[in-house]
Amino acid sequence: MAKRRFLFREPSLIALENLWAHKLRSFLTLLGVIIAVTALIGVVSAVDGLNNYVAERVGNFGTNVFYLARYPIITNVKDLLAARRRNRKVTMEDYEYLRDHVTLADRVGAQDWREKNVRGGNESLDDVNIRGATPNIIDIGTNKVAAGRFFTEIEYERHALVAFLGADVADRLYPQIDVLGKTVAVEGIPFEVVGVAERVGTVFGQSQDNFIYIPLTAQHKIWGQGSPDADGLWIAMKCDSPGSLEQAKDQVRALMRARRHQPYQQEDAFGLIASESVTSLWNDIFGGLANASIGIVSVFLIIGGVVIMNIMLASVTERTHEIGIRKSLGARRRDILLQFLVESSVMAATGGLLGIVLALGVTQLVVAATAMPMRTPFHAVALALVVSTVVGLFFGLWPAVRAARLDPVVALRAE
Repeated sequence: MAKRRFLFREPSLIALENLWAHKLRSFLTLLGVIIAVTALIGVVSAVDGLNNYVAERVGNFGTNVFYLARYPIITNVKDLLAARRRNRKVTMEDYEYLRDHVTLADRVGAQDWREKNVRGGNESLDDVNIRGATPNIIDIGTNKVAAGRFFTEIEYERHALVAFLGADVADRLYPQIDVLGKTVAVEGIPFEVVGVAERVGTVFGQSQDNFIYIPLTAQHKIWGQGSPDADGLWIAMKCDSPGSLEQAKDQVRALMRARRHQPYQQEDAFGLIASESVTSLWNDIFGGLANASIGIVSVFLIIGGVVIMNIMLASVTERTHEIGIRKSLGARRRDILLQFLVESSVMAATGGLLGIVLALGVTQLVVAATAMPMRTPFHAVALALVVSTVVGLFFGLWPAVRAARLDPVVALRAE
């Protein structure tokens, strides 16, 4: 065991001494590996951070929640045009039908979106997201009550003009004032504020707190069930058990197909959207970009490996006499082979370590200076170090074999 440690320690020390003795040459030699490792960790950090961001902020519909809407997630114009011809708006009648017939979802709610101008106090806001909803939507979605309450079933049935405000709307209309009990006018219609939501923040720079919830019955009474270009309701369903989510989706699909008298061979004339639908779309879009980035990283690794191979070949030429002396003193081919393989691996691993340090610094700088969500997983660091070391082994193999095959007599004659 001690002998094996010595076999690895000596060539490792020699490689580190050579790197330190020729700093500029070493830096230029390892530049390709440094760039490749930095880019690799940067890409993985961006992908991991964005995937986590999308899962938590964009595609998070709530625990065990899915929606029925007019359209599913569509990624191309052809499917969109076909869906526009085939799919009909989701109506209140659809909501009431599912509410009465779905048995595998524990809660069934609905909401509708409009963009309206709002006024309160001395302030006015344009294009506020007005969400007409059923009272149980607060128990289905991700919004939570920070102050006051959500509107009740009685207020919903009576078409009451009450409002539940997003944090941005409350702060901008009534800054530093208790907004509960105040009035906000939506397109001139006064609503009493009964509650304020917890702040959500932004998603890709867009505020998620610029909304007002009002009873869906009041919205339909004032503005009707939807403008001609609207896509109808979104019906939200929540299952208490994760295992019943897919079964509930299948039940909803069967009920809606029967309700709309769809033939067996025809595609759904509606969309079922869950969190995995959004994350899957994101992975499809960003996965191609990530794969392209990995391809660019591979090119830099190959370039770095070729440079290391040339440096090692030059090292074999410079140290031919040394190799002859070692062989004459009893060193075997595998000893020489191991020496140069270890040296090339240590050289590449050093470049990998420098790339890791640089990547971590750049990642922290990007996070501090921008809104870009980046997260560096440990496996990315380990992968980068392993890949750089393997590159050194692979491209150091030919120089090591060449050194091991040198004839000791010819090598001793070299100057």
